[in-house]
Amino acid sequence: MSRTTSFTSAAARLLLVTPLLVWMFAPSGAALAQGFSSVSGPAKSAPSLPVAASPDVSNSGSTVARRASFEVADKVVVRKRERRLYLLREDRVIAEYPVRLGLNPYGPKTREGDFRTPEGKYRLVKRNQNSDFFLSILLSYPSAEEAAVAKENGVEPGGQIMIHGQPNVPRKGAEFYAKSDWTDGCIALSNSDMVDVWLRTGVGIPIEIRP
Repeated sequence: MSRTTSFTSAAARLLLVTPLLVWMFAPSGAALAQGFSSVSGPAKSAPSLPVAASPDVSNSGSTVARRASFEVADKVVVRKRERRLYLLREDRVIAEYPVRLGLNPYGPKTREGDFRTPEGKYRLVKRNQNSDFFLSILLSYPSAEEAAVAKENGVEPGGQIMIHGQPNVPRKGAEFYAKSDWTDGCIALSNSDMVDVWLRTGVGIPIEIRP
């Protein structure tokens, strides 16, 4: 393993562990209300997605009280037109993040190599700390229906659609990744936002990707 790879892995682990320490030892729930990202927290406005009320957090300093202020999502919604990813719990938005999509972002994914981000209902199925990107969560694309349609059309449906952070070996400047749709069809976040999503989601929860 090269020194660069070792350093990258160590940095990733440090970034992953630091928010956990903040979560467990923050002096009050108010500090946690912002999560680990500048955009984490209740959405300002998201039509048809109700906004979560501020949780009632005890100042006793107990672990239970701290966890109450850091809600874990039971569903993920992505709105492609808005370039936003929402974390929901019991149909309330508990956090939202800007995202970048595939190079050809409009319309549903129909085949391998079309560079489109899928549209539909899937699940988070696998987590990877050692991908080519800073953390990744695999989606259950393609669905059985999508795979059948692709077969009928004589094409491969594609796969390996993930929510992930920035590339471990960037080929372009930071501004490009922040302002452009650049993935092969995945949903990309900043590394800090990816840590937040990683901590607040689990394998098996549904994700709905809307146009």
